[in-house]
Amino acid sequence: EVGGRPITVFETQASKLSTILLRASTSSLLADLERAVDDGVHACRVACQDGRLVPGGGATEMECSLRVKQFGDTCPGLDQYAIRTVATVLEFVPRTLAQNAGLHAGDTLAALGAAHANGQGTHGIDITGKSSNGIFDTAETQLVDLLATKESAFRLALDAALTVLKVDQIIMSKPSGGGRANNK
Repeated sequence: EVGGRPITVFETQASKLSTILLRASTSSLLADLERAVDDGVHACRVACQDGRLVPGGGATEMECSLRVKQFGDTCPGLDQYAIRTVATVLEFVPRTLAQNAGLHAGDTLAALGAAHANGQGTHGIDITGKSSNGIFDTAETQLVDLLATKESAFRLALDAALTVLKVDQIIMSKPSGGGRANNK
């Protein structure tokens, strides 16, 4: 029984391959189940290829945010503003986790930021509600994420931001009055 529903499992030792049979009451539910199984298989494949892990629960993003802010403090002028903005954006995952857990995001992020500033880099958001301030040490509960997943997410986010900046520069650098015929 899984999730309150009876299931049938056929096991064999003769093959390294497996077949998963999915049933659902609607085609959209079946598509969701298929996507979930596909995501799980993909996560296992990535873990087998690159087994490096990082703290979960938003701990990695908060630690990256703290370090990017520290780097931003060493840069002068507008560069500092841009770098600190990137650091603030990195806090999106812990903020979203806190909001989805029903916690006050501002207070929880402040507590998490203070913990990371005090060298507790593995502290993340406690979605179970067992801690008083909404954070806990993810290393104690072995809450981890795949490093490859984080790298991919960061790379895609930065690529999207750079694409937007390039489009903005192209639009701004276009001379006004384009398309007029030259009168000689």
